Amino acid sequence: MATDTVPPDATVADNADGYQQPQVDIGSLRQLLDGRYVDVREMVRRNLSDYASVLDDAETMGHDEFRERVKDVTVAMAATGQTGLGFPEEYGGGGDIGAFLAAFETLALGDLSVLVKVGVQFGLFGGAILQLGTERHHERYLADIVTGKLMGCFAMTETGHGSNVQALGTVATYDADAQEFVIETTSEEAGKDYIGNAAVHGELAVVFAQLEVAGESHGVHAFVVPIRSEGAACDGVRIEDDGLKMGLNGVDNGRLWFSGVRVPREALLNRFADVTPEGVYESDIDSDNKRFFTTLGTLVQGRVCVGGAGINAAKVAITIATKYALRRRQFEASSDTEEELLLDYGMHQRRLFPLLARTYALHFAQEVVAAQVHEIFSGTVDEEIARRQLESRAAGTKALGTWHATRTIQECREACGGAGYLSKNRFAALKADTDVFTTFEGDNHVLMQLVAKGLLTDYSSGFEEMDQFGMVKFVAELGVETIIERTGVHKLLERIKDVLPGDDDGWDQDAGLLDPDYQLTMLRFREEHMLSGAARRLKRGMDQGMNPGEVFSRVQDHVIGSAHAHMERLVLEAFVEKTQALPEGDQRVALSLLCDLHALCVIESDAAWFMEHGRLTIQRSKAISREINSLCRKIRPLAGDLVDALGVPHAMLRASELVGPVA
Repeated sequence: MATDTVPPDATVADNADGYQQPQVDIGSLRQLLDGRYVDVREMVRRNLSDYASVLDDAETMGHDEFRERVKDVTVAMAATGQTGLGFPEEYGGGGDIGAFLAAFETLALGDLSVLVKVGVQFGLFGGAILQLGTERHHERYLADIVTGKLMGCFAMTETGHGSNVQALGTVATYDADAQEFVIETTSEEAGKDYIGNAAVHGELAVVFAQLEVAGESHGVHAFVVPIRSEGAACDGVRIEDDGLKMGLNGVDNGRLWFSGVRVPREALLNRFADVTPEGVYESDIDSDNKRFFTTLGTLVQGRVCVGGAGINAAKVAITIATKYALRRRQFEASSDTEEELLLDYGMHQRRLFPLLARTYALHFAQEVVAAQVHEIFSGTVDEEIARRQLESRAAGTKALGTWHATRTIQECREACGGAGYLSKNRFAALKADTDVFTTFEGDNHVLMQLVAKGLLTDYSSGFEEMDQFGMVKFVAELGVETIIERTGVHKLLERIKDVLPGDDDGWDQDAGLLDPDYQLTMLRFREEHMLSGAARRLKRGMDQGMNPGEVFSRVQDHVIGSAHAHMERLVLEAFVEKTQALPEGDQRVALSLLCDLHALCVIESDAAWFMEHGRLTIQRSKAISREINSLCRKIRPLAGDLVDALGVPHAMLRASELVGPVA
């Protein structure tokens, strides 16, 4: 056991109902968390420990020197095979996309500049060539990408358009006489910005641009464009360094502009569309919009990677804060001779344990998304509906996971007091390096709109063609009840009763709170109610003759709220399913404590809404708060073991003054 002793009377009240304190098997629980890729995650943990000095280098090296160090570590990681796991075996990869996702998530336990460098090189740049290219591109590039010999960029985002990828200002015009595409940045605002690997190391870029053939525009396509040769910018390519950032300064982000840059016809990544030598545009997908969303859908793994990285960064923070609270003493609370451990204070438990429980919950939710990615991209499942559901779930999980990282790291820093403010104790780097995760791979609020759009349109046949205005019009054309029926939201067999059966004076207000059916029903009701409310408001606005854009703007908060409610339900379902699949025993009891704590904290955090909508009385709300406190007391003796099971290598904690020496 890795925990300190709890005062003998700390859990007396909780033991009165027959509760027996479980014993946590750290190894077994870590295996459960690692899932099918135990060996892959252990390999990454070993590699992280081998290169632990990069955490020190981030503070001691100059800007340029640290960039080179991060590149060297990235290439060294590639040599172990961990970064190439998602590429085909014939090009030196592992042929297992699920293994790549597991490796990438685990890499987030270490230096995050290395993580992002790996993500840019092998996830975004390499992934784009793999997923959007065909054999000619694979044969030419993939082997060198897998080894890190060929470094590249993913040049999508522009200064003036941000998340609005369909409106990109970069243009690729086909010159039939020369059989070349001419890449042009049409304005200063159309410059590619925040592009990883662009400032120093990138030789090629996958450039997203509006394709024009014979005077006709065919929407956004991707092209392989050389940007640097022997260290110098190629003709027609202007490169600027983004300079110092809030964090992730080991990654060389830069800006790119193109002026008459010519690339051969074969530079078009032509999985979904091609241009003949004569200048005839060909595609099996008729609609430009559908083709665009199909293209972006193949790149969903980047979004999944960022969400998983955020969750794993949160694991580092909660591990440090919990271990510190198991060592640090302050004030004489229950003894005249010895100060109290921080973790024995109820408020400290309230600060940390809900975050620990949510970290577990999001881990299992991420596991579901990663499994879906593996099934779809391995060809096990290929239904269009499954792909659309994945896009929605990946967007929502990424948003919740990265928001959780931001909140957890801040709270854990504060929970470590002044010691948490010292850079050697990792919180400074964690805060700075993860802050942009809420923006990476799509702004979180934009992603939650995507989730809501999927719900409201029921993944209809026109889904891929709809922008937010199209969604508004679609909703207006249907009856609201039809929308609700089609969304897949669980229909409640009966509404929740605030007063359980029995007379008003004698009923047990605490009964049922730990029943997963009760917890899920509460979240399902909120989801259904908010979704139907959003649909009604959209329809009402259109019925009144309002402009679709204005309608959406007025209802936007409700739409995003519906998406939140939907995702919270999915997260809890994943946690409940994982817990209930365990055999009876201590492990299941321990995990159930965390699951119950997470569920009740979600309800408590939105108690006002549940009260407003008649699902929660004041008395029952108070009962939930009491139960949360009780759960925290039960988790207290297990806390050290529960964070150890998260599997953060001791070398990655770095904060020996906070967490203690190596065991």
